Amino acid sequence: MSGVCFKIGPPRLVGVEVEWFVHDDRCPSQPVRPELIRTALESLPLGGPDGTSLPSGSRLTLEPGGQVELSSPPATGLTACVDGTRRDLAALRAAFAAQGLRLTGTGTDPLDRPRRMVLDHPRYLAMERFFDSAGPWGRVMMTGTASVQVCLDAGDADGPQAAERRWRLLHLLGPVLVAAFANSPLLDGRPTGHRSTRQTVWSRMDPSRTLAPEPDHGDPREAWARYVLDAEVLCVRRPEGMPWTAPAGLTFRDWIRGAGERPPTLADLEYHCTTLFPPVRPRGHLELRMVDAQPGDGWAVVTALVTALLEDPVAADTALAALEPLDALDRRDRAADRRPPRSEVWRRAATLAVADPELRRAALTCFAAADAALGRLPGAAGLRTAVAEFAERYPARGRCPADDQLDALRSGTRRTPPEEAP
Repeated sequence: MSGVCFKIGPPRLVGVEVEWFVHDDRCPSQPVRPELIRTALESLPLGGPDGTSLPSGSRLTLEPGGQVELSSPPATGLTACVDGTRRDLAALRAAFAAQGLRLTGTGTDPLDRPRRMVLDHPRYLAMERFFDSAGPWGRVMMTGTASVQVCLDAGDADGPQAAERRWRLLHLLGPVLVAAFANSPLLDGRPTGHRSTRQTVWSRMDPSRTLAPEPDHGDPREAWARYVLDAEVLCVRRPEGMPWTAPAGLTFRDWIRGAGERPPTLADLEYHCTTLFPPVRPRGHLELRMVDAQPGDGWAVVTALVTALLEDPVAADTALAALEPLDALDRRDRAADRRPPRSEVWRRAATLAVADPELRRAALTCFAAADAALGRLPGAAGLRTAVAEFAERYPARGRCPADDQLDALRSGTRRTPPEEAP
């Protein structure tokens, strides 16, 4: 399992997955008609390296609530990833604008409109049944949230780019990313009291698959193996027409020991891993799952910040030192098994964001370290400017993108980011 989930080698590749809500300003109180989304997707200039993806290689996925996800291919370096994703995203925006539709980058759907499952795949039906047994949060997650997910190589066996060090840095960085890029203060058209409602929703779901693995365990591969085995089995795949149900409370460890209806296969284990949603998920590479979707090209700022801090050893050292005080605050909660994202620091990040002075201080240091790292990276001048402008507009002022949505709501103007208008 560790060989598949942690592919060890010199860090080289960067990827990003960007999710968007689809809105139709002609009838904002209603879900977008499926045929309009289908027409927009069918008009896209597919081709790419494999003939089925967008011109720069990105793939598109329709999420359970009608969100559209663009997943870039692995690119050699930050600038190649951002440039290719921008080209494909421009094609996506144009195709949806031609249908009178708008792509909205926000962590939760800000509009008061019905949320519903638009896909009937057995996986999503199984997820719906599984999560419904523990409250409304799973359905909200599936139909009403969107994110930016940065993907980076796991790292070397040892040295400054060791996988263990990168794993630890990403977990320490998590609450700062939640706070700096918090962008989901509304749900069903109303303020929730949380700057990142999306993160709060995730923290209230099944802990066996949404909490972080034991962060203080020395070997991330062993910690992840334990996590996978102890997580409940969400579904068992079956032939067409049969529901993908699983016995309540069955963990994969139980299944291996004979508790299931049949012995599990390696394919079952691999699929089980795709149903786990911790803040950092190893999939050969490391996938960050804690950041709200962003307006405009805000996803590029997220990608540049994270990549700069992980790939530049000097920036990584600076970030680690700045994050240690937050980690010390979190250790008490982890000792009581309140692991991220249920720990106090993560809760403050989702609720107060960078209005919290300790999170703001750490965020500003991390942004400054990334700024210096991007200055050392050839061809990254534009991204460096974007990161610096974001830092000045938001964390330097104790603000995050969620505050723009709240300001617009109070003023009675827009409820969704103007940057996404067709």
